[in-house]
Amino acid sequence: MILADIGNTRVHIYQNGKVIHLSHREAINLYGDKRVYYITVKRELEKTLKSLKNWIDISNKITLKGAYETMGVDRKALCLSYSTGLFISAGTAITVDIVEDSIYKGGFLLLGLKEHLRGYANISPALKSDLNRDIDLDKLPKSTRDGISYSIISSIKMVIEKHQNNKQIYISGGDGKFISSLLKNAIFDETLIFKGMKKAIRVNFYVNIL
Repeated sequence: MILADIGNTRVHIYQNGKVIHLSHREAINLYGDKRVYYITVKRELEKTLKSLKNWIDISNKITLKGAYETMGVDRKALCLSYSTGLFISAGTAITVDIVEDSIYKGGFLLLGLKEHLRGYANISPALKSDLNRDIDLDKLPKSTRDGISYSIISSIKMVIEKHQNNKQIYISGGDGKFISSLLKNAIFDETLIFKGMKKAIRVNFYVNIL
């Protein structure tokens, strides 16, 4: 069975325990004639997706007790992967959500690493920089690049730790591996959303999916 998480810029395909990342066009060209269970936040693709007879939209089957009405389906699927934990998706935005005993307790959104850097560059060309991922957070920076990196990394780290309360942290997303390296008790797993999707499929379609 094939699962797809369709985002605004990429399609993440899960098959045989592995995840691959494709453009929208690549995913449809390669998998258009196969049976695919999918969730999507890309509303502009709705008409195209509905035309794929073997593709099944399970977005409305992803239910999380306590979630608010406009919460993204990808975030809800991520939070379904385990019954308790702090769940992070680190992409264009960094979403942070807390679940206890399968009940959603709340969460917040941060700018992603690239968006943080873009924001500094928009202030002034002098602040255009890449990220120093090896910055020492125990020392005050002495350069523009390190000052920006220190601010971005430390602010993300501290606000997550404030809400951790000894919970296991589960992280996915393009920058997830790096974010996980900043935190204690953190697990990076790019299949988390698909774990949540599998649960929804078992409940709603009575399909046992590996």
